[in-house]
Order: sequence, then C-alpha cells, then structure tokens
Amino acid sequence: MSWSWAFALEILPALLDGLIVTVKVTLISSVFALVVGLSFAIAKASRVTWVRHPVLLATEGIRRTPLLVQLYFLFYVLPDFGVLLSPLTAGIIGLGLHYATYTSEVFRAGIESVPVGQWEAATATNLSPYHTWTHIILPQALPPMIPALGNYVIAMFKETPILSAITILDLMGEALAQANFNYRYLEPITLVALGFLIVSLCSAAIIKILEARLRLENG
Repeated sequence: MSWSWAFALEILPALLDGLIVTVKVTLISSVFALVVGLSFAIAKASRVTWVRHPVLLATEGIRRTPLLVQLYFLFYVLPDFGVLLSPLTAGIIGLGLHYATYTSEVFRAGIESVPVGQWEAATATNLSPYHTWTHIILPQALPPMIPALGNYVIAMFKETPILSAITILDLMGEALAQANFNYRYLEPITLVALGFLIVSLCSAAIIKILEARLRLENG
C-alpha cells in the first residue's frame, strides 16, 4: 500500500480534534497526578500509622497492577456498583491516579532531600504545619523535582493511546476509527506517531527551559 496525501489531508482534521482531546486529558490528569501524588507523599511521611499504612498499601497496589486493568475497572466494573463514569472522566481518574503513585515517590524523595535543620528551624520558630510546608519545605523541595515530574507528564501523554480501549476518541482513537472505516492504516498511524513525537519534543524543551530558569533563580 502506497502513501496517499489526499487521504492523509482528508483525515487530518479528525486527528487534530483527537490531539486536542489527548492534550486536554493529559493536562487535567497531570494536575490530578501532581495534587494526589503530593497528598500521598505527605501521608506516607506521616507518623500516624492509620494514615501512613493504608496509603502505602493503596499506592503499591495501584503501581503494581496494569493501567489498562484499572481503566476497565473504572469504566466497566464500577457501573455494577451503581457508579457510572463517562469515558473521559474514567480516563482522567485512571491515568491521574496511576501516575500519582509514581509522582508521590518523586515528592517523597524531594521532601527527604530538604535538610533536617530546616524542619528544626520551622519548629523552633513555632511555625504551623501549613506554613512549614508552604513556606519552608516545598519551595526548597520542588525545583529539583521538575525534571522527574516533567518526564512523568510526558509519559502520561504517551500513555493516552490506551484510553481508546474505553471508547475515548483521543488521537489514537480517532486514528483507529478512520483506519477501520477506510481500511487504511499507513496514514493514520504514521500521523499519530508524528503527532506524539512533535508534542513530546516540544514538551521536553519546555521542561528544560523551566528547569534552567529555576536553577538560575535558586543558584
């Protein structure tokens, strides 16, 4: 089968719509993963056993099972218990929660890298836990985390094709729909690969710029 520019241009608008959905899901899932991941990291650092142990078990369980199984559970199993989620909602929760277990480890390592003296200084000045975290710990812990967290965001973007399994018409979903309808796979799959490559390279460049700026501000 030879390449058809006419077919490639014909399906391009549908693929661009799918790319918008992919980027939207990635951004929302990334915010979800970062917020929940930070919450997990703080909970795992807690000295309260009944807070720390359940979170440890939950994160290990999520991290050690496939994302596809988790997506199927959210979209196909939960309705049996009366919980109905739209494909987009299930995809965002599944992707975000799965990667939250990984970002929590990045946050944990970053928090542990803050010198003990900073914690002692916060305690000595009678700062509340809220002000200790927001004014002392996190401002020092976050900059070194940016490369790792950025890599996880890119990984989430590259993982989105799996969402087509729960009927989300993202970039991969649109490509498969066009390919199956027209019985041509060369152009849709090639354009999908190029789309992911271009966005991933641009994202990596933005992360490097952000990392360099933070290094300058803290250097």
